[in-house]
Amino acid sequence: MLQRSYPLLFVIFLFVAGFVSCDTFLTKEPELGETFDQPLHGLTRAQQLAFARGDEAFGKVFSIREGLGPIFNQASCESCHSGDGKGHPRTNLIRFGRNVGGAFDPLYDEGGPQLQERSIPGLVPETIPAHANAISIRSGPVVFGLGLLEAIPDSVILRHADPTDRNNDGISGRPNMVMPPDWLDVPRRPHVGRFGRKASVAFLLQQVVNAYHQDMGITSEFLPTENPHPQYGTLGDDVPDPEISRATIEDVVAYLRLLAPPKRGPITPQVERGERVFTQIGCATCHVPSMKTGKHPTIVALSEVEVPLYSDLLLHDMGPQLADAVVEGEASGSEWRTTPLWGLRLLADHLGGTPFYLHDGRTSDLREVIQFHGGEAAQTRLRFFALSKEDQEALLAFLLSL
Repeated sequence: MLQRSYPLLFVIFLFVAGFVSCDTFLTKEPELGETFDQPLHGLTRAQQLAFARGDEAFGKVFSIREGLGPIFNQASCESCHSGDGKGHPRTNLIRFGRNVGGAFDPLYDEGGPQLQERSIPGLVPETIPAHANAISIRSGPVVFGLGLLEAIPDSVILRHADPTDRNNDGISGRPNMVMPPDWLDVPRRPHVGRFGRKASVAFLLQQVVNAYHQDMGITSEFLPTENPHPQYGTLGDDVPDPEISRATIEDVVAYLRLLAPPKRGPITPQVERGERVFTQIGCATCHVPSMKTGKHPTIVALSEVEVPLYSDLLLHDMGPQLADAVVEGEASGSEWRTTPLWGLRLLADHLGGTPFYLHDGRTSDLREVIQFHGGEAAQTRLRFFALSKEDQEALLAFLLSL
């Protein structure tokens, strides 16, 4: 009898399936613009191939035999940028140093400026020196749209700078002008920093090389010497340097350069109202809605396009509640680069259903994010909390449409 029941069960399954959409049983490809890992539109075949290779390399988990360590934070790029989104607090990095009256010592000889809290067998992880008084906990930022940010000319960003507050609005954004390392094939002059929480890096190649070296302990021809342990030097890693090829580095750079930002969500009347309020109370002064890229020499998709980043990419003093006392280039211990707001609506989807905001992921409440805004943003914060409940809700709905 049991054997006879199998055909009957199969018939019943087919009968039920006829009334249920196939979507119930099968997954489908995400819609365009609904994830953080989709490429820009209009890439050439060669660019698509480089994107695919870089995508694979970005997700690669390194082993000790492949050069991981000797001290490190994570074993892959994707560990800190799951789905190319913001990092979860459990993968936060720590930067540290000693700040005495604004004079900052990154403590290079004592493991600074980044704590590598993991190590390969036979070594002990780094620890923060007792006299370090500048400690900054940071989540990995989203990595989509980086090519667009890089393609914005310095001159376009500098138009929004107002270091002496000429218009007396209390907001004095300024660039972090950084010198490129010798191994970068770019003009030897200060450039506008735009990557990192304090805009301390101007070029995507440098950002990628540094991440391999500092976060994973993987050397390249650009940085061929291991990140030294403060007690053991470079001992403990027997893999010949460089541990990763130039081609792989370039593929990862191409992947990040060609990642597209997600599209906007539905623009309802409430969202439109929130956008007007966003501008009226001064949020758009720092969170500039868009900037335009210059003419790109090789990638049409990056050439002369509007970038809806909602940031000026400048440094702003954000007050004591967000200050970390860590100095990076010209950025003081209370200054941060304006975080781009694009992708906010999908952030929770890439973090297990819970969004984690601010540079350290300390809150999942956008109202708290606004409450933490001090310094140059203090007046805008007060204006927000003076709004009617309806206007506040509209502004939050606008943010979650980005």
